[in-house]
Order: sequence, then structure tokens, then C-alpha cells
Amino acid sequence: MTRKRNFNLDSYYHVIMRGNNRQPIFGSHRDKLEMMRIFHYVYDKSPFEILAYCFMTNHYHLLIKSHRDPLSKIMALLNRRYSSSYSKRYNHVGRIYQRRYFAKKVDSPIGLLTVSNYIHRNPIETKQLMVERLEWYPYSSYPFYFEENKPAPPFLNRDVLKKHLPATFEKSNAGYCSYCLNHRPRVEADERTSTVYET
Repeated sequence: MTRKRNFNLDSYYHVIMRGNNRQPIFGSHRDKLEMMRIFHYVYDKSPFEILAYCFMTNHYHLLIKSHRDPLSKIMALLNRRYSSSYSKRYNHVGRIYQRRYFAKKVDSPIGLLTVSNYIHRNPIETKQLMVERLEWYPYSSYPFYFEENKPAPPFLNRDVLKKHLPATFEKSNAGYCSYCLNHRPRVEADERTSTVYET
């Protein structure tokens, strides 16, 4: 029996979606662009706000808050639509996701900073660097913080995280980028355990 989840519409959640058996769910640049297109599509139907996102090869991360509907509805729309698109492109039979998405409420300013930092640092925390500089990774929200003049997706809110920066950092998106580069957070993000956010 599936346990019902309770979500607070006023809260942000760290969401992780993994590929089945940790297999790739994004095999190409086109796949990641398709996922971004689906985010726009779902946003128009069920509004949400994201502070950070990152699409890796076999999983993706979100720091997300729903504006109206349960998070479960948003995730179902995102994952069903992408799964259907993926199956058609690759003639794939069967599920592509490991299990239901993992979600943990983030209810403190330091939690928001730490989790968003963890999400944004994913491309440089792999065994083999995916990029040398975070702003070079195009499948993450970090480049939109790094270059404020760059038009951001309508669901990405770049005005929240900078307000919570420690006093040693300028409260700007440039200051937030500096924070990400100078802090290596420890975030235990496992579906089988509680999530711990530490600076």
C-alpha cells in the first residue's frame, strides 16, 4: 500500500528523481532540452516556483514550491510526460524511473542555501568533472544566477536565495554564486533516510 504524503503549499521541497536501476534518463542534449520544454508546459497548467534545478545523466534535482496544486500532481505531470516522450524517442518499453520521487521539506534559510548549493554543485562533484566552471553547465539554474541579464525560465525565482546569504557575502546573485563556489555542503539525499542539511 502506498503511503500518502502530506505537503505544505507554503514550503519548498528538495526533490530527486532517479533513473531505474540508476540508468540514464538523459542520453543527449536533446533529452535535456525536452525536459525543459516539459517544465514550461507543466508550469502553464499547474504553476510552481523553483529556486534551483540541475539535470544530470541518471537523475535530476529540484528545489521547488507549488503555487496551487499538490506537489504530487506536478511531479506526475512532469514524469509521465517525459517518460512518454523518452519511450517514443528510444522505442523504450518499461519504466525509466527507479521509484517515486524523493521529496524533503526545506524549511529554513540555511536549508535553502545549502540545498540549492548542493544542487548547483552537482556537475563538479562527480568522479569526472562534467564542466570546469559551474556557469558552463547549461542544464542547471546556476548560469541564470551567474548572468543576471540572461532571461530565466518563468518558474525560476532568483530573488529568494540572495536574501538569506551570511553577512560575509554581498546579498546579490553574484554573492550567491560566490557562496556556492566557496562552500562545499554535505547533504545526505537518499530515499531511504532522512535528509540532513549541513553547512
